[in-house]
Amino acid sequence: MRVLVLGAGGQVGRAVTQAAPAGVELLTRTRAQLDIGDEAAVTRLLAESPVEWIVNGAAYTAVDRAESEQAQAQAVNGTAVGVLARSAARTGARLLHLSTDFVFDGRSNRAYRPDDATRPLSVYGATKLAGEQEALVQGAQSLVLRTAWVYDASGRNFVLTMLRLMRERPEVRVVADQIGAPTWATGIARVIWGLIAAQAPAGILHWTDAGVASWYDFAVAIQEEALARGLLTQAVPIVPIATTAYPTPAERPKFSVLDSATTRSLLGVPAQHWRHHLRNMLDELRTA
Repeated sequence: MRVLVLGAGGQVGRAVTQAAPAGVELLTRTRAQLDIGDEAAVTRLLAESPVEWIVNGAAYTAVDRAESEQAQAQAVNGTAVGVLARSAARTGARLLHLSTDFVFDGRSNRAYRPDDATRPLSVYGATKLAGEQEALVQGAQSLVLRTAWVYDASGRNFVLTMLRLMRERPEVRVVADQIGAPTWATGIARVIWGLIAAQAPAGILHWTDAGVASWYDFAVAIQEEALARGLLTQAVPIVPIATTAYPTPAERPKFSVLDSATTRSLLGVPAQHWRHHLRNMLDELRTA
């Protein structure tokens, strides 16, 4: 089986590449190597190198900058996904497209299920929702996988930012009234390969690590686990703050826990708490 991984330079794209099972022929493209909005280039690539699946981890992810760069965000997160889905449909490939908790407004009193109504609060969320819709209507038997709060041992993410700030500053202030589920990129990658192996039906699924946390809870856990592994030499105070004390151009959902039960049932994947995976990631960082 041949699989094309797009956004191969990003956290999930790298993890998908590293977790590829035996017998899979990988074709990878970074943003610099392929403009996913260039339909002629995408069509040419698929004609020259036919694949059975396209995993799209490419995205415009600058959440706050998207508020002033709506056209750029829409081009990558929305329009280009339609290009991929149409190109996949023409060649008989299937598209697995990664999306986000930001398609919801955060006003639920329970974890969001895949069929819950969407209401994005930001340009980023709106463009990701547009990409979902493009993926699902273009005839590529697409699978949309929503996830949230992604981190890994490399790249730009909350864990690595916290570690840097905890080394540089006498205290760290972290938002305590936004609730979600931290999710390790390697865990997402394993689920993606599981969905491909299972030939999961088209539609929308959710995946995050188990458990919930605020960003403040996550930061406290990062410091505790990093100290235990020698990645930090001393603790600093972590101060919980309200979202209003840290204003940003883009509004974030206050509660964006995703219900992954359908995915777990489909794959028979046991629940792993987010702190368990945080330990795995920090162990990887320590031995890198």
